[in-house]
Formats: sequence, C-alpha cells, structure tokens
Amino acid sequence: MNLSTMAKEAREAPTIIAQQLEKNEQAVTRLVTTLKQRNPSLIYMIGRGSSDHAGVFGKYLFEIELGLPVSHAALSIAGVYQKQLKLEGAVAIVISQSGRSPDILKQTESAKKGGAYTVALVNDETSPLAEMVDAVIPLLAGEEKAVAATKSYLATLSVLLHICAKWRGDSVLSNALTHLPQQLNTVIEEPVQLTTSYLENTRNTVVLGRGLGYAIGREVALKLKEVLGIHAEAFSSAEFIHGPVTLVERKLKTIALHIQDESAPFHNNMVQNVKDRGAECLDMKVNGEGVHPRVSPLLLMQRFYLDVELAATQMGLNPDNPPGLNKVTQTQ
Repeated sequence: MNLSTMAKEAREAPTIIAQQLEKNEQAVTRLVTTLKQRNPSLIYMIGRGSSDHAGVFGKYLFEIELGLPVSHAALSIAGVYQKQLKLEGAVAIVISQSGRSPDILKQTESAKKGGAYTVALVNDETSPLAEMVDAVIPLLAGEEKAVAATKSYLATLSVLLHICAKWRGDSVLSNALTHLPQQLNTVIEEPVQLTTSYLENTRNTVVLGRGLGYAIGREVALKLKEVLGIHAEAFSSAEFIHGPVTLVERKLKTIALHIQDESAPFHNNMVQNVKDRGAECLDMKVNGEGVHPRVSPLLLMQRFYLDVELAATQMGLNPDNPPGLNKVTQTQ
C-alpha cells in the first residue's frame, strides 16, 4: 500500500507514545515535584491550532482530575495589544510542535514576566521556546513532515495525561497509559468509520461532543477544514441545542463523537435530540471495554486521522500539503 506521509505519521503514534512514556518518566516526575511545591492556583494554556486544541483537552482533564481552574491565553493580548497579565501563582503550559511561532514566543515571554512558572510541551527541543521556559517536557514525536498535525497532537495528549496521572498520584490512570500504545494499534486495524460516501457533496458540517469529546471535536473540525476543505464547526452537544440546532432544518450533516465517560448519557440525549429534528448524523466511537475513559479520546482521534486521510486520497486531494498552509505559521 502506497501511503501518504500523513497516514504514515498517524500510524507512528503508538510507537512514539510508548517510547515517550518511558523516556519522559523522570522529567515528568521532576516537573510534578516542582508543581506540587509551587502549588499553583491556575493553569494557563498557551497554543495555536492543533496545539490549542490539545490545550482544551488539558483544560477538561486538569479541571476534572485536579480541580484546578484552567484558562486559555488570548495571544493578541501580548502580541497585538501589548498588555501584561498578572500571573503570579500560575503555571503556564505552552504547547507547540515547532517552538518557533512568534506569537507563542511573545505570549510565553509575557507569561514569565507576569510571574508564571512556564512549561513547554514541544517537539523541537532546540527551539527558541525550549530555551525560554523554566521546564521542558519533549513530545518526542520526531519530525512531522505533513502539514496537518497527527502524531504530534496525539503525543501532546499523552504528555498531558502523563503529567495529570503523576500530579494526582493516580495509579489507575498511569497503568492505563501503559496499555495505550497497544490499544492505538488495535484501533488502526479497525474498519473505517468516517466514510467518503458520507462526506461527498458536503460543504458544511457540525462536530458534536461533550467534555473531552468536545475537546477533540475542535481538532476534528480543524482537520475537516484543512484536509478536505469542508467547513466544519465543533460544538458541545449541550451548547448546540441552545440556538445553533436550528441549522438542522436545512438538513445539516453532523458528526457525533462518543466518549464513554461521565458525559455519555447527557451527550447521547442531545445527539438523539438532534437526530429527531431531522439531522443526518454519523456516530464515531471506539470499543470502550477495558479502556480508561480519559484515554479513549486518543483512540477516537487515531481512527479519525486515518479516516480523514483516506477520504482526502479518495477525493483526489493531497492530505500532505493542503493549499495555503505552512507547518510554522508566522503570526504576531
């Protein structure tokens, strides 16, 4: 099989995560020791694009498991408005594949000046970002050649889970992470869920999730735009009912992401509501048997990345180099 670079990189995720969990164990332990000593009152997430979407996953994860409020940086505050935030008592987690985007560097510099303890989750350990922060946890995803991020996004989620499990002292979650690479490999061999037949003639779609499902839904929507040129928006299924649901009157196609965690019964009710109103809906889910609920979003993303790449190839698109995009985005 002649696979695209995007498909090859997505399939590398299980091996990368297995190696990452082992190699980062001491670094994560040191970081968590420092974080416990500092006892932060706020986690401040800095990122753009897929990295920002990983930060949304981190927001749900840390607020659920640690009870710490998580705020997302508005990068224009430092870069455009030239304003300095007061971040004493905060830990700033900066997520970046390249560690070179000017707006990320500017916001990180500002966070340090504001008193935050800064931590970079970065793939390029020689980057300016890695030199700037107080602590670095490498993603160890290797070079990512395809413009659309896949393995680096999954590697970021696994780092966030690793930090959370260690910080919380959660041996069950730590044990679940050791099984994650094999579970990802299993998902790779499972049947396609997001089919070309469902996506053909689709110009607009809505991605529905709840909690951690909504977090990964933002990344799903981005890839539908980047790779397939389909306009897609991610909504919390609860939020969608508050107004945007009127869109289904126009026979809107939807994609529902199902995570088997505490949010599932609430999400299922909302998705059924949307279906009852006439929306065409494709349900994406993975076998949750024996899978920790905090880990299952990664399995669903693994399946989605392979599906969206295959759809692009079948539609005659180039998944490795979507038009108008670059790997490092030069925004201020």
